[in-house]
Amino acid sequence: MDYQRSERVGDLLIEVIAEVLREEIRDPRVAAVTITASKVSKDLRQARVYFTILGGSADDKDAVLAGLKSATGFIRSRAGKQLKLRYVPTLEFFYDQSADEAQRIDDLLKRVK
Repeated sequence: MDYQRSERVGDLLIEVIAEVLREEIRDPRVAAVTITASKVSKDLRQARVYFTILGGSADDKDAVLAGLKSATGFIRSRAGKQLKLRYVPTLEFFYDQSADEAQRIDDLLKRVK
């Protein structure tokens, strides 16, 4: 099994970002955010970080995205200190629509029954 370094860094980024959001960020816009995945480029320079909103709706995603973007520098500096990488990937946040899709499919299946 080939486990790329970028995948390991991505897994660590999820843990670090979730911890920073939970422990250190006081912005109410990001209080209900759950980090679901991250995809780090092979050269470890860029990371796409995916999130969902607990108990929120997709309508809240613009405010949450604004909160995450404003905290990106702080999150990145914390990640750099914890991960001890030569280059800390630039972080881009994206709303993870898979939970919404799963809910939509579930609703459709319930209608069919």
